[in-house]
Amino acid sequence: MLTSEITDARAWRTDTLDDRSSWFYPLPEPCLMALERAIQRLRREPRRLGEVRASQYLDAGAAADLAPVRTALEQGRGFAIVEGVSPERFSMEERQVQYWLVGQLLGRPFEQNVQGTLLYDVRDEGKDVRSGARYSVTNAETGFHTDNSFGDEVLDYVGLLCLAAAKSGGVNQVVSGYSLHNELRTRHPDVLSRLYLPFHVDRRDGLRPGDAPTIQQPIMHWEGNGLVCRYLRYWIEAGHERVGRVLTPDERHALDVLDGVLREPQLQADFSLKPGDMFFVNNRWIFHNRTAFEDFTEPERRRHYVRLWLRRCSYEG
Repeated sequence: MLTSEITDARAWRTDTLDDRSSWFYPLPEPCLMALERAIQRLRREPRRLGEVRASQYLDAGAAADLAPVRTALEQGRGFAIVEGVSPERFSMEERQVQYWLVGQLLGRPFEQNVQGTLLYDVRDEGKDVRSGARYSVTNAETGFHTDNSFGDEVLDYVGLLCLAAAKSGGVNQVVSGYSLHNELRTRHPDVLSRLYLPFHVDRRDGLRPGDAPTIQQPIMHWEGNGLVCRYLRYWIEAGHERVGRVLTPDERHALDVLDGVLREPQLQADFSLKPGDMFFVNNRWIFHNRTAFEDFTEPERRRHYVRLWLRRCSYEG
Protein backbone atom coordinates (compact mmCIF):
# COMPACT_ATOMS: atom_id res chain seq x y z
CA MET A 1 0.00 0.00 0.00
CA LEU A 2 1.25 3.45 -0.91
CA THR A 3 1.58 5.59 2.21
CA SER A 4 3.13 8.82 0.86
CA GLU A 5 1.43 11.72 -0.92
CA ILE A 6 1.56 11.76 -4.72
CA THR A 7 2.49 15.19 -6.09
CA ASP A 8 3.27 14.80 -9.80
CA ALA A 9 1.15 15.92 -12.76
CA ARG A 10 -1.06 12.84 -12.54
CA ALA A 11 -2.46 14.05 -9.18
CA TRP A 12 -4.46 16.89 -10.68
CA ARG A 13 -7.47 18.61 -9.21
CA THR A 14 -9.96 20.89 -10.91
CA ASP A 15 -7.99 24.01 -10.01
CA THR A 16 -4.57 22.59 -10.98
CA LEU A 17 -5.57 20.94 -14.26
CA ASP A 18 -4.16 22.51 -17.41
CA ASP A 19 -6.35 24.71 -19.60
CA ARG A 20 -9.33 22.98 -21.21
CA SER A 21 -8.07 23.79 -24.71
CA SER A 22 -4.98 21.66 -23.97
CA TRP A 23 -7.12 18.54 -23.61
CA PHE A 24 -7.85 18.53 -27.35
CA TYR A 25 -5.33 17.23 -29.88
CA PRO A 26 -6.02 17.98 -33.56
CA LEU A 27 -4.50 15.33 -35.81
CA PRO A 28 -1.52 16.87 -37.64
CA GLU A 29 -1.90 17.17 -41.40
CA PRO A 30 0.65 14.42 -42.23
CA CYS A 31 -1.27 12.01 -39.99
CA LEU A 32 -4.59 13.02 -41.57
CA MET A 33 -3.14 12.46 -45.01
CA ALA A 34 -1.83 9.03 -44.01
CA LEU A 35 -5.26 8.08 -42.64
CA GLU A 36 -6.94 9.30 -45.81
CA ARG A 37 -4.57 7.22 -47.95
CA ALA A 38 -5.36 4.21 -45.78
CA ILE A 39 -9.09 4.67 -46.25
CA GLN A 40 -8.73 5.18 -50.00
CA ARG A 41 -6.74 1.96 -50.19
CA LEU A 42 -9.43 0.14 -48.21
CA ARG A 43 -12.06 1.45 -50.60
CA ARG A 44 -10.15 -0.26 -53.40
CA GLU A 45 -9.23 -3.34 -51.39
CA PRO A 46 -11.96 -3.89 -48.75
CA ARG A 47 -11.02 -5.93 -45.68
CA ARG A 48 -12.72 -6.83 -42.45
CA LEU A 49 -11.95 -4.17 -39.87
CA GLY A 50 -10.42 -6.67 -37.43
CA GLU A 51 -7.87 -7.60 -40.09
CA VAL A 52 -6.71 -4.01 -40.64
CA ARG A 53 -3.38 -3.36 -38.93
CA ALA A 54 -1.98 0.14 -38.55
CA SER A 55 1.50 -1.19 -39.36
CA GLN A 56 0.24 -2.13 -42.84
CA TYR A 57 -1.27 1.28 -43.60
CA LEU A 58 0.58 3.90 -41.57
CA ASP A 59 4.27 4.70 -41.25
CA ALA A 60 6.21 5.50 -38.09
CA GLY A 61 5.59 9.20 -38.66
CA ALA A 62 1.92 8.76 -37.86
CA ALA A 63 2.82 7.14 -34.54
CA ALA A 64 5.18 10.04 -33.79
CA ASP A 65 2.28 12.46 -34.37
CA LEU A 66 0.46 10.78 -31.47
CA ALA A 67 3.41 11.09 -29.07
CA PRO A 68 1.83 14.04 -27.17
CA VAL A 69 -1.30 11.96 -26.58
CA ARG A 70 0.72 9.02 -25.23
CA THR A 71 2.62 11.39 -22.92
CA ALA A 72 -0.64 12.87 -21.61
CA LEU A 73 -2.06 9.40 -20.95
CA GLU A 74 0.99 8.10 -19.09
CA GLN A 75 2.69 11.08 -17.50
CA GLY A 76 0.14 13.88 -17.55
CA ARG A 77 -3.56 14.26 -16.85
CA GLY A 78 -4.40 10.69 -17.96
CA PHE A 79 -6.89 11.60 -20.69
CA ALA A 80 -6.90 13.22 -24.12
CA ILE A 81 -9.44 14.10 -26.81
CA VAL A 82 -8.18 13.52 -30.35
CA GLU A 83 -10.07 15.61 -32.87
CA GLY A 84 -10.74 13.57 -35.98
CA VAL A 85 -11.77 14.65 -39.42
CA SER A 86 -15.07 16.36 -40.12
CA PRO A 87 -17.96 13.85 -40.17
CA GLU A 88 -18.77 15.01 -43.69
CA ARG A 89 -15.38 13.89 -44.97
CA PHE A 90 -15.83 10.15 -44.33
CA SER A 91 -18.76 7.77 -43.97
CA MET A 92 -19.67 6.42 -40.54
CA GLU A 93 -17.85 3.17 -41.33
CA GLU A 94 -14.76 5.04 -42.50
CA ARG A 95 -14.71 7.14 -39.34
CA GLN A 96 -14.57 3.90 -37.39
CA VAL A 97 -11.66 2.76 -39.56
CA GLN A 98 -9.84 6.02 -38.76
CA TYR A 99 -10.52 5.48 -35.04
CA TRP A 100 -9.39 1.85 -35.24
CA LEU A 101 -6.09 2.92 -36.81
CA VAL A 102 -5.52 5.80 -34.39
CA GLY A 103 -6.21 3.48 -31.47
CA GLN A 104 -3.53 1.07 -32.68
CA LEU A 105 -1.00 3.91 -32.59
CA LEU A 106 -1.64 4.03 -28.82
CA GLY A 107 -2.00 0.35 -27.95
CA ARG A 108 -3.05 -3.14 -28.94
CA PRO A 109 -6.81 -3.83 -29.20
CA PHE A 110 -8.26 -5.83 -26.30
CA GLU A 111 -11.31 -8.13 -26.54
CA GLN A 112 -14.30 -6.63 -24.71
CA ASN A 113 -16.41 -9.76 -24.19
CA VAL A 114 -16.34 -13.52 -24.60
CA GLN A 115 -17.53 -13.09 -28.19
CA GLY A 116 -14.24 -11.36 -29.00
CA THR A 117 -15.70 -7.94 -29.84
CA LEU A 118 -12.98 -5.34 -30.46
CA LEU A 119 -15.11 -2.34 -31.42
CA TYR A 120 -18.15 -2.14 -29.13
CA ASP A 121 -21.21 -0.02 -29.89
CA VAL A 122 -22.26 2.11 -26.91
CA ARG A 123 -25.90 3.16 -27.30
CA ASP A 124 -29.13 2.89 -25.40
CA GLU A 125 -30.90 -0.38 -26.20
CA GLY A 126 -33.54 0.08 -23.52
CA LYS A 127 -31.93 -2.51 -21.23
CA ASP A 128 -31.54 -2.48 -17.45
CA VAL A 129 -28.42 -3.28 -15.41
CA ARG A 130 -30.67 -4.96 -12.82
CA SER A 131 -31.43 -7.59 -15.46
CA GLY A 132 -27.75 -8.28 -16.10
CA ALA A 133 -27.02 -5.65 -18.78
CA ARG A 134 -23.95 -3.44 -18.88
CA TYR A 135 -24.38 0.31 -18.41
CA SER A 136 -23.13 0.81 -21.97
CA VAL A 137 -26.50 -0.32 -23.40
CA THR A 138 -28.61 1.96 -21.18
CA ASN A 139 -29.15 5.71 -20.88
CA ALA A 140 -28.52 5.66 -17.12
CA GLU A 141 -25.70 7.42 -15.34
CA THR A 142 -22.85 4.96 -14.94
CA GLY A 143 -21.35 6.29 -11.71
CA PHE A 144 -17.60 6.80 -11.46
CA HIS A 145 -15.84 3.61 -12.44
CA THR A 146 -13.09 1.97 -14.44
CA ASP A 147 -13.79 -0.35 -17.35
CA ASN A 148 -13.27 -4.11 -17.20
CA SER A 149 -13.17 -4.07 -13.41
CA PHE A 150 -14.42 -7.69 -13.53
CA GLY A 151 -11.74 -8.89 -15.97
CA ASP A 152 -8.73 -11.09 -15.30
CA GLU A 153 -6.39 -8.52 -16.82
CA VAL A 154 -5.97 -4.84 -16.03
CA LEU A 155 -7.17 -2.76 -18.97
CA ASP A 156 -4.76 0.06 -19.79
CA TYR A 157 -6.67 2.46 -22.05
CA VAL A 158 -10.30 3.05 -22.99
CA GLY A 159 -11.22 4.85 -26.20
CA LEU A 160 -14.59 6.35 -27.12
CA LEU A 161 -15.43 7.59 -30.60
CA CYS A 162 -18.43 9.92 -30.81
CA LEU A 163 -20.50 9.22 -33.91
CA ALA A 164 -23.64 10.97 -32.64
CA ALA A 165 -24.27 12.91 -29.42
CA ALA A 166 -27.38 12.70 -27.23
CA LYS A 167 -30.15 15.28 -27.33
CA SER A 168 -29.12 16.33 -23.82
CA GLY A 169 -26.96 14.98 -21.01
CA GLY A 170 -24.37 12.26 -21.47
CA VAL A 171 -21.58 14.50 -20.15
CA ASN A 172 -18.20 12.85 -19.62
CA GLN A 173 -16.61 13.32 -16.19
CA VAL A 174 -13.18 12.19 -14.99
CA VAL A 175 -11.32 12.07 -11.66
CA SER A 176 -7.65 11.31 -11.06
CA GLY A 177 -7.15 8.23 -8.90
CA TYR A 178 -3.96 9.82 -7.60
CA SER A 179 -5.80 12.86 -6.24
CA LEU A 180 -8.50 10.57 -4.88
CA HIS A 181 -5.82 8.51 -3.12
CA ASN A 182 -4.32 11.68 -1.60
CA GLU A 183 -7.74 12.77 -0.29
CA LEU A 184 -8.50 9.38 1.24
CA ARG A 185 -5.02 9.12 2.78
CA THR A 186 -5.47 12.49 4.51
CA ARG A 187 -9.14 12.36 5.46
CA HIS A 188 -10.12 8.67 5.57
CA PRO A 189 -7.03 6.46 6.10
CA ASP A 190 -9.13 3.62 7.50
CA VAL A 191 -11.24 3.59 4.34
CA LEU A 192 -8.16 3.64 2.11
CA SER A 193 -6.80 0.59 3.94
CA ARG A 194 -10.04 -1.28 3.27
CA LEU A 195 -9.93 -0.42 -0.44
CA TYR A 196 -6.59 -2.25 -0.67
CA LEU A 197 -8.34 -5.49 0.41
CA PRO A 198 -10.34 -7.71 -1.99
CA PHE A 199 -14.04 -7.46 -2.83
CA HIS A 200 -16.14 -9.88 -4.86
CA VAL A 201 -16.86 -8.43 -8.33
CA ASP A 202 -19.63 -9.86 -10.50
CA ARG A 203 -18.34 -11.16 -13.85
CA ARG A 204 -21.52 -10.14 -15.73
CA ASP A 205 -21.49 -11.68 -19.23
CA GLY A 206 -17.71 -12.13 -19.12
CA LEU A 207 -17.84 -15.78 -18.05
CA ARG A 208 -16.10 -18.55 -19.95
CA PRO A 209 -16.57 -22.27 -19.22
CA GLY A 210 -15.08 -23.06 -15.84
CA ASP A 211 -14.92 -19.44 -14.65
CA ALA A 212 -16.10 -18.52 -11.16
CA PRO A 213 -19.12 -16.15 -11.17
CA THR A 214 -17.07 -13.45 -9.42
CA ILE A 215 -13.49 -12.31 -9.29
CA GLN A 216 -11.90 -11.13 -6.04
CA GLN A 217 -9.68 -8.07 -6.22
CA PRO A 218 -8.97 -4.80 -4.41
CA ILE A 219 -10.27 -1.45 -5.63
CA MET A 220 -6.79 0.07 -5.30
CA HIS A 221 -3.30 -1.32 -5.24
CA TRP A 222 0.21 -0.06 -5.91
CA GLU A 223 1.95 -1.89 -8.75
CA GLY A 224 5.59 -1.13 -9.45
CA ASN A 225 5.65 2.66 -9.56
CA GLY A 226 2.03 3.27 -10.39
CA LEU A 227 -1.46 3.15 -8.94
CA VAL A 228 -3.99 0.66 -10.30
CA CYS A 229 -7.71 1.25 -9.63
CA ARG A 230 -10.51 -1.17 -10.55
CA TYR A 231 -14.03 -0.16 -9.60
CA LEU A 232 -17.70 -0.18 -10.46
CA ARG A 233 -19.82 -0.26 -7.33
CA TYR A 234 -22.83 -2.06 -8.75
CA TRP A 235 -20.63 -4.96 -9.91
CA ILE A 236 -19.29 -5.27 -6.34
CA GLU A 237 -22.75 -5.27 -4.79
CA ALA A 238 -23.98 -7.78 -7.38
CA GLY A 239 -20.87 -9.92 -6.84
CA HIS A 240 -21.36 -10.15 -3.09
CA GLU A 241 -25.04 -10.95 -3.58
CA ARG A 242 -24.16 -13.64 -6.10
CA VAL A 243 -21.85 -15.50 -3.70
CA GLY A 244 -24.14 -14.95 -0.71
CA ARG A 245 -21.60 -12.88 1.21
CA VAL A 246 -23.28 -9.71 2.44
CA LEU A 247 -21.12 -6.59 2.50
CA THR A 248 -20.12 -5.77 6.08
CA PRO A 249 -20.94 -2.33 7.54
CA ASP A 250 -17.25 -1.38 7.26
CA GLU A 251 -17.13 -2.41 3.60
CA ARG A 252 -20.32 -0.53 2.75
CA HIS A 253 -19.03 2.51 4.61
CA ALA A 254 -15.78 2.37 2.60
CA LEU A 255 -17.74 2.31 -0.69
CA ASP A 256 -19.97 5.17 0.48
CA VAL A 257 -16.95 7.32 1.37
CA LEU A 258 -15.24 6.45 -1.92
CA ASP A 259 -18.30 7.44 -3.93
CA GLY A 260 -18.73 10.61 -1.90
CA VAL A 261 -15.17 11.80 -2.53
CA LEU A 262 -15.44 10.92 -6.23
CA ARG A 263 -18.47 13.21 -6.40
CA GLU A 264 -16.65 16.23 -4.97
CA PRO A 265 -16.56 18.95 -7.68
CA GLN A 266 -13.02 20.06 -6.83
CA LEU A 267 -11.68 16.72 -8.08
CA GLN A 268 -13.59 16.53 -11.35
CA ALA A 269 -13.13 17.56 -14.96
CA ASP A 270 -16.06 17.36 -17.36
CA PHE A 271 -16.60 17.81 -21.08
CA SER A 272 -18.81 16.76 -23.98
CA LEU A 273 -17.72 15.21 -27.25
CA LYS A 274 -18.83 16.22 -30.71
CA PRO A 275 -19.16 13.81 -33.66
CA GLY A 276 -15.69 12.80 -34.84
CA ASP A 277 -13.99 13.29 -31.46
CA MET A 278 -11.99 10.37 -30.02
CA PHE A 279 -11.62 10.30 -26.23
CA PHE A 280 -8.81 8.19 -24.73
CA VAL A 281 -8.34 7.65 -20.99
CA ASN A 282 -5.79 5.85 -18.82
CA ASN A 283 -8.05 3.21 -17.30
CA ARG A 284 -5.53 2.21 -14.64
CA TRP A 285 -5.95 5.38 -12.59
CA ILE A 286 -8.64 7.60 -14.10
CA PHE A 287 -12.20 7.10 -12.86
CA HIS A 288 -14.79 8.14 -15.43
CA ASN A 289 -18.53 8.73 -15.40
CA ARG A 290 -21.20 9.38 -17.98
CA THR A 291 -24.20 11.32 -16.79
CA ALA A 292 -27.71 10.16 -17.71
CA PHE A 293 -28.95 11.37 -21.07
CA GLU A 294 -32.09 12.02 -23.09
CA ASP A 295 -31.97 10.78 -26.66
CA PHE A 296 -33.58 11.83 -29.90
CA THR A 297 -36.64 9.90 -31.05
CA GLU A 298 -35.35 9.49 -34.63
CA PRO A 299 -33.21 6.31 -34.81
CA GLU A 300 -30.62 7.88 -37.11
CA ARG A 301 -29.98 10.72 -34.64
CA ARG A 302 -29.67 8.66 -31.46
CA ARG A 303 -26.52 8.82 -29.34
CA HIS A 304 -23.89 6.44 -30.69
CA TYR A 305 -20.37 5.97 -29.36
CA VAL A 306 -17.90 3.22 -30.24
CA ARG A 307 -15.67 1.87 -27.49
CA LEU A 308 -12.16 0.52 -27.90
CA TRP A 309 -10.10 -1.22 -25.22
CA LEU A 310 -6.32 -1.13 -25.52
CA ARG A 311 -3.24 -2.68 -23.96
CA ARG A 312 -0.38 -0.22 -23.85
CA CYS A 313 2.54 -1.17 -26.05
CA SER A 314 5.15 0.32 -28.36
CA TYR A 315 3.93 0.95 -31.89
CA GLU A 316 5.54 -1.42 -34.38
CA GLY A 317 5.51 0.40 -37.69
